[in-house]
Amino acid sequence: MFYFIPVLLILLTAYVGWHLWMLPPVVHGLRWCLVALVALCVGMAIFSLTRYLDRVPMWMARVAYNVGNKGLIVLLYLLMLFLVVDLLRLVHVVPTAWERDNWWACGVLLVAMGAVFVYGSVHYHHKERVALSLDGHGKGVGTARLVCLSDLHLGYHNGRKELSRWVDLINAEHPDAVLLAGDLVDRSLRPLLEEDMAAELRRLEAPAYACLGNHEYYADRYTPGEVEQFYRDAGITLLRDSVATVGKVVVMGRDDRTNARRRSVQQLKEKFHVPQTSYLILLDHQPYHLEEAEQAGVDFQFSGHTHRGQVWPLSWVTDALYECSWGSLRKGTTDYYVSSGLGIWGAKYRIGTQSEYVVVDIH
Repeated sequence: MFYFIPVLLILLTAYVGWHLWMLPPVVHGLRWCLVALVALCVGMAIFSLTRYLDRVPMWMARVAYNVGNKGLIVLLYLLMLFLVVDLLRLVHVVPTAWERDNWWACGVLLVAMGAVFVYGSVHYHHKERVALSLDGHGKGVGTARLVCLSDLHLGYHNGRKELSRWVDLINAEHPDAVLLAGDLVDRSLRPLLEEDMAAELRRLEAPAYACLGNHEYYADRYTPGEVEQFYRDAGITLLRDSVATVGKVVVMGRDDRTNARRRSVQQLKEKFHVPQTSYLILLDHQPYHLEEAEQAGVDFQFSGHTHRGQVWPLSWVTDALYECSWGSLRKGTTDYYVSSGLGIWGAKYRIGTQSEYVVVDIH
């Protein structure tokens, strides 16, 4: 599977590169520069997927990760654009002259792409506050405020400075607890350790609880146990097929489905003797088989993982794959929220989706 991705990227790069070669008029070196730039970005993206990223100097790893992954999104949009133009050319709607030796087409392409990605970057850095009011189902909760987050993806692109701003946003809500639904780590613990991001997370003024995501498994594959140690250093209680009591609320954290031997929701409830009279919150990173929570009598499930595709039209893909790829859902008496994430994997663009944190008030 790993080898399929580079091969596919090379084929797509060749298609986009050919169009970029044909589009501008012949100017000495310009065509070569455009094609070389695309190839360099794709090469950096492939390199950032390997373990060798952790072996180069930090500044070099950051450049490779950020430039490479941004280049992938630009490549996606160029690919879609050129495919549409080619289809229109085949049905004689667009003349061939528009695709070859055309300064006007170059200018329009540059302005359009620039506008899309400036918007995508600004939109990513704006964090949307989602307010959610839930019924306590008469279980004696009183009132409780929780800040629920998923998919921070701290790493080579989301560093300590950005994390500090996020911690300030959370503390400003004065929550009773902070719930993290996985993928706190992006792909490697190295940048988190070198920037001492655990110290930043210890600034949280409310107790924090988390379940694991698939990216924690990616980060832990070379140095098993370091992820759990990082959570301990950050002062976050990791719920790995376990439960915790937060005031009058019971929080259950499932291990990620990467672990094929994890317990079912019902098994966890029985193992820890969670009474039916307790208001039960489930943290489960990947929103598959939502009926399990309903059948086990969970009151609220919070998940992430999907990012809702991060950028359009990938949001259409996640909407088709998941029963709920983003937002609120209710099944029976169980409330669900699937978050598109506070951070992001790869390029820091949000086009047609949002970065968010969820403020849950239980009454």
